[in-house]
Amino acid sequence: MKKWVLGLLLMLMTASAFAQGGSRGRVSGKVIDADDKLPVMEATVQVLSLPDSTMVTGQSTNLDGRFSIHVRPGNYVLRVSFIGYTSVEKKISITNAKPNLNVGTVEMSIDAVMLDAATVVAQAPEVTAKADTLIYNTSAYRVPEGSALEELVKKLPGAEVDESGKITINGKEITKIMIDGKEFFADDPNIAMKNLPVNIIDKIQAYDKQSDMARVTGIEDGEEETVLDLTVKPGMNHGFFGNVDGAYGTEDRYSGKLLANYFRDKNQFTVIGSANNVNDNSFPGGGGFRRQENGLTAIKMAGANFATENEKFKSEGSVNFNYKDADQISKQSSETFVSTENSSFKNAMDHSRNKTTNLTADAFMEWRPDTMTTLIFRPRIRYGKTDNANSQNSYTFNQDPGYSTDELFSTDDLSSLVPEDQIVNKVMRESLKKGDDLTLTGMMIFNHRLNNEGRNITFRGRYNYTNSSSEQFSLSTTEYFQQTPEELKETLNRYIDTPTKSSEYNVRFTYSEPIFKGGFLQFSYNFQYSRSTTDNTTFDMPDDWTIDGDKTGGTFNSDLSKSATYNYYNHQAEITFRWIREKMRFNVGMSFQPQRSTLSYTQGEYQVDTVRNVFNFTPTLDFRYRFSKTSQLRIRYRGRTSQPNMIDLLPITDDTDPLNVTKGNPGLKPTFTNNLRMEYNTFNTETQRGMFSFFNFQNTMNSISNRRTYNEETGGYTTMPENINGNWNIFGIVGGNIALKNKKYTINTFTRANYQNMVSYISNNADLYAADKNTTKRLSLGERLRGTYRNDWWEVSLNGSLDYTHSRNSYQEQNNMDTYQFSYGASTNVRLPWNMTISTDISQNSRRGYTDASMNRDELIWNAQIAQDFLKGNAATVSVQFYDILKNQSNISRTISAAMRQDTEYNAIYSYCMVHFIYRLNLFGGKQGGQGGPGFHGGHGPGPRGPRRF
Repeated sequence: MKKWVLGLLLMLMTASAFAQGGSRGRVSGKVIDADDKLPVMEATVQVLSLPDSTMVTGQSTNLDGRFSIHVRPGNYVLRVSFIGYTSVEKKISITNAKPNLNVGTVEMSIDAVMLDAATVVAQAPEVTAKADTLIYNTSAYRVPEGSALEELVKKLPGAEVDESGKITINGKEITKIMIDGKEFFADDPNIAMKNLPVNIIDKIQAYDKQSDMARVTGIEDGEEETVLDLTVKPGMNHGFFGNVDGAYGTEDRYSGKLLANYFRDKNQFTVIGSANNVNDNSFPGGGGFRRQENGLTAIKMAGANFATENEKFKSEGSVNFNYKDADQISKQSSETFVSTENSSFKNAMDHSRNKTTNLTADAFMEWRPDTMTTLIFRPRIRYGKTDNANSQNSYTFNQDPGYSTDELFSTDDLSSLVPEDQIVNKVMRESLKKGDDLTLTGMMIFNHRLNNEGRNITFRGRYNYTNSSSEQFSLSTTEYFQQTPEELKETLNRYIDTPTKSSEYNVRFTYSEPIFKGGFLQFSYNFQYSRSTTDNTTFDMPDDWTIDGDKTGGTFNSDLSKSATYNYYNHQAEITFRWIREKMRFNVGMSFQPQRSTLSYTQGEYQVDTVRNVFNFTPTLDFRYRFSKTSQLRIRYRGRTSQPNMIDLLPITDDTDPLNVTKGNPGLKPTFTNNLRMEYNTFNTETQRGMFSFFNFQNTMNSISNRRTYNEETGGYTTMPENINGNWNIFGIVGGNIALKNKKYTINTFTRANYQNMVSYISNNADLYAADKNTTKRLSLGERLRGTYRNDWWEVSLNGSLDYTHSRNSYQEQNNMDTYQFSYGASTNVRLPWNMTISTDISQNSRRGYTDASMNRDELIWNAQIAQDFLKGNAATVSVQFYDILKNQSNISRTISAAMRQDTEYNAIYSYCMVHFIYRLNLFGGKQGGQGGPGFHGGHGPGPRGPRRF
């Protein structure tokens, strides 16, 4: 009955829409900014009658800058207007013979009178802002010759690149790189960061990209992602260009890259290949702040990316192969809080060799058969293979041993350094894990607009299938120093085989209805079904067994083997209100989610079939106000309910690892997370001064924390999940860009603050009491400041940073800390008349306030590069690069949580020298052909000549 009523309702609305369209024609087109070619959203499009210019009809452009207006046959004037731009008018004619008119692309130029005819001579601004988009001009940043995109991004105000290569802009993680609005290797930004040369890029835009669903419906769904959109330099999108890049150096360091591109209007094709064992290190001499390296890594990758587009259809896709071999040696010392007076101390030496292979292919297709219909399809296939070996030796103490990890492991008689009554255990462990997985995913969206006032229907379908297998081989020997003689030593040799299959289906229907001018209601229903099966088979292997892949001779362990089948059903009904004005957007909504889960679980003699029914709700709010084209405020709130893992709810014990025993907790409650974000940015085009800010508050009610009960005799833990309250944090960033009067001097400031209230359970008792809660309050303050002088041939920067951490522990006051990390230095980039470039940077990095004296140290780091361009059009470059010339850089990191602190030092090669060669081939159309190409070094040499208008 419900399906019949819904079908009848949709048919009636469709028939009504066609009836309204009767004998009328239609005028359509797209409105873009004449400077950066971005769509102009919410521009006013009016159809005016002749000769009196009275308004006949009109509408605002959508998120893509498109419009489609129904109008009766006749002669009219089409007027397009938007604040800050000069209005555009053109005469149009609609006839019965040709009722549909596409005026194509309408370009709007900035109103020079409104902006007081602001001009910039010779020097481009470092960053400008337009609505919620930050635009960085690459010609305003000098980087060493031959640098890849990552070196430039590290210089951008508000940008950070951490040890793992994760990129953040103003605190938001970058999940995708785009080129001229088209996706580049889907969701792997590191491919672009490590391989794209800086000197092909004109501008970098940072903004929140809507999901496909939000883009076609106009309703925010909370699935947006922050992207970097690269604009290729003018003239370089009409032909072939490429780079061959090779280097070899001391310490057997090597690096090689190949990049080939063919761009023609809206068509792109790219082939990339690279191999290196320098952890994709950036070029020396760039200044700024270099990230630490965890281990020695060799990487080999190859891939191809394409994008094509016409008026009705566009498609994008990529294929990417990646092989990574990471050899990591680490020394660790940690303290885990187990009571108000006592802690458990651990020192470990760890060596891992992790090899991963991935092959990924994905595509994106969007078809617009007419202005009212959109069809999107995203298929993806991924195959992965892992081969991870690990060896770890560790000591656990009930008091601080007072010796470094090196000193403890260099002695043959540990009791000569530490009294035996303070030694809890010694563990020697080897493991090998092999796995492979195949994942297939697909997503399709169909959207049809029933009229031009905002009425539309949308269908989205998703599918995901994963087939994975995992094999684990492990040997461990544990010596207990506080146990009885019969329990002094324990040896465990195990082989575990775990195949897993999972599938997921997701269907969503959405209907949007205009209720007044600029006001819309959206109704949606989503159904999700997922199923996963896991069969974990454990074998106890003989004493003389070795880790060599041999699986024979084991004894099946029925107590530790387990299997699970999980089914999940989720219904989601959602209502959203959207209100749009010329300067304002407001979305508010609520979703309701009844869920049903079933679990069939077997472990040894324990077997259970359980069913859980829960009800979740999610409120959302999104408010944007645009004060001007370059100034905007945005406030977002999202609440989210999440349920505990069903296996965590089972009253079972898993003692596969005797030192890490886990128990279920049937009393777990669902958690609710509140997240509030606020962003504000402004930019003055005349003075080239701007400010951006970002604030985020998050708290979790009934957060799930692991209560760990410590066994003083074995040094092991029994872990059980428990709900806990009090976890919250607030994070803020304020950044500024100031150009002094003649625009050659700029000052960048980047300030961040983070306050975390972290609560966890700590207990060495069998029972749990309120006193077992430990609260760690941590305040982190950071400031980065850079001043730069720049002219046509020389750039010099002074930079400094200060990071302060104030940490207070409610359990053990002796672990309170006030630590400082500060750095100051300079970098310069000089381009000499004979096509030679010299780049160098030097910085003093210091740490203070750590209880471990080895952490309080000073490191003077100096890097340099000299490069010479030659051949016609400077098509080739040879350079000599020097890394960490003074050999001072170390690799020590510290992590702090409510339950523990840990210091880790990794192996790395920082100091070496490399000889680098780059050859560029550029074949552009028209007068811009030839090797080297015009402006190819624009990012490193002089800025644009003559006046430039913004």
